[in-house]
Amino acid sequence: MVFRDRVDAGSRLATRLIALRDTDVVVLGLPRGGVPVAFEVARALRAPLDVLVIRKLGVPYQPELAFGAVGEDDTRVLNTLVVRRTGLSEDDIDAVQQHERAELARRVDTYRQGRDGPSLRGRTVVLVDDGIATGATARAACRVARARGAARIVLATPVAARGALASLRPEADEIVCLKTPLLFDAVGQWYRHFGQTSDDEVVDLLARAALAARERPRVATSGDPPLVDDDVTITVGEAELNGHLMVPEAATGMVVFAHGSGSSRHSPRNRFVATSLQRAGLGTLLFDLLTPAEEFERANVFAIGLLANRLAGVTRWLAGMHYADGLPIGYFGASTGAAAALRAAADPELKIAAVVSRGGRPDLADLFLTAVRAPTLLIVGGNDPAVIELNRFAQRAMACETRLEIVPGATHLFAEPGALAAVAELARDWFRTHFRGSTTGRARR
Repeated sequence: MVFRDRVDAGSRLATRLIALRDTDVVVLGLPRGGVPVAFEVARALRAPLDVLVIRKLGVPYQPELAFGAVGEDDTRVLNTLVVRRTGLSEDDIDAVQQHERAELARRVDTYRQGRDGPSLRGRTVVLVDDGIATGATARAACRVARARGAARIVLATPVAARGALASLRPEADEIVCLKTPLLFDAVGQWYRHFGQTSDDEVVDLLARAALAARERPRVATSGDPPLVDDDVTITVGEAELNGHLMVPEAATGMVVFAHGSGSSRHSPRNRFVATSLQRAGLGTLLFDLLTPAEEFERANVFAIGLLANRLAGVTRWLAGMHYADGLPIGYFGASTGAAAALRAAADPELKIAAVVSRGGRPDLADLFLTAVRAPTLLIVGGNDPAVIELNRFAQRAMACETRLEIVPGATHLFAEPGALAAVAELARDWFRTHFRGSTTGRARR
């Protein structure tokens, strides 16, 4: 099992922890690499997300080899075997520890920005890292969580060395690990994409999780669980496409997501928007437009006809499900996925009620633009001038109701603080408005 990236790893890990959903649980990511994984876990569990800052103590002449770790609340854990074998003196240990405690304090200030960490007393704490090699960091994290009053500690990671995991069993009440390979050299070997996570990314993920937590009470007017919240496999032609379907109780419409080039159903940006739509009572379907084998052929991500046909097939599948019967269906497309969404929406048989494009390339829908009848919202970042012009070109070619919204200060990926939240609000309001006036849905049986 090789993970595509930390988002993929977090999504898979969450499926093993789903029994904790809606319990008194808090998810703590170990910065920096563990936070993107923890974000996916917290999202799936509908739990608050924070960080537990731990710093590895590396051997001075071989810093990747950990001889211990330090954590918040002056916690220190030493691996006496490594200390003995490397011949480290007390002065060596103190020098490394002093440096790492200074970095730990800086990161706490950066990530928390003056706020206190969450109360752990009497709660279940899920500690998440992107992988465990020696176990020193995880051991320190478990001890800090225990010292803060955690009633139960679940240590969760996508991959770990077998020896390290065995040594951690006395520290945690439960360990959840997806892969324990016989030969383990480094965490990164089990990821296809394993770039460094920056401080800015950690801060952004924590802010997004906090926003989700503030909005969570508005998910529904009753305490009923979602009607559907499952991974699905959809067959279109000879392709089997993986997706995730969420249908809230008393849903007022369904939104199918078409991701852009180089992305997938795990796109954190699309999932952020999907969560906002779900809170507004809309069902969402995120799925992979291409199979894993097809993704390796770069030309496929620009094969708009192929992508539109896949989207149309998935739409027919969704319309045939009893929980979508009678509900209006809309498309949310990003980048090249926006072109696929508009080309599919041009098919009158699909009866698409509304389309939203985020940083899209609607111009790639070409001649099909004139046949689109679904009200279309085009959202572009203010600092994305080339794409603004392409969207203006598409808007002039379309005969249906269209609106171009420019988010000030945003670039193509809307990574700036508040930019993605603005996209989510615009999309939510567009779908709500046009789903209410839709006459395309069939009467419920």
